[in-house]
Amino acid sequence: MAPISHPMKTTASKLTMAMLRSAVLFAALACLSTAQAGSQDPDLIFRESTTFKLLTPNDKLAVYGIDDPLVEGIACHYTIPEKGGLSGALGLAEQTSDISLACRQYGPIRFKEKFSQGDVVFSEKRSLFFKKMQIVRGCDTKRNILVYMTYSDKLVEGSPKNSTSSVPIEPWGSGSDVQKCADFLR
Repeated sequence: MAPISHPMKTTASKLTMAMLRSAVLFAALACLSTAQAGSQDPDLIFRESTTFKLLTPNDKLAVYGIDDPLVEGIACHYTIPEKGGLSGALGLAEQTSDISLACRQYGPIRFKEKFSQGDVVFSEKRSLFFKKMQIVRGCDTKRNILVYMTYSDKLVEGSPKNSTSSVPIEPWGSGSDVQKCADFLR
């Protein structure tokens, strides 16, 4: 005689298996989204906790540094909030759009190739599916200043929150030539 299974145990078992599969799928997607954060990995400078959470990671502010991939001698630092808690620990939290930006000349400026106004310098996902943060570059041709802006966008509704930083192109050291950003615009 076949054993009789209780319908509640079967339903609970199916529900548990479905939840387990969902958790594995979300974890895999979180790893995938982290791996595709951008072609250039930013350097973590430091993090500071802003909210204490007893059993899960704290909310933090993190400062990262990147080099402009097309313009030697320019580095940008940006600060982003990182949500803690269970959703933050699993990589499922949608991060806020509050991002600050500062870009500076740290050596002779040399353009590697031509660029367009608003070209993406760096991009990083800020949620599991549809939100990303971008740093874009432009050229103020009248003043010979590189202008960088960061913002986040979403498939349906972006955020007006943004931050801008300007870098005047100046000589660096003796005998260095000052290039004009206008000469490198497409």
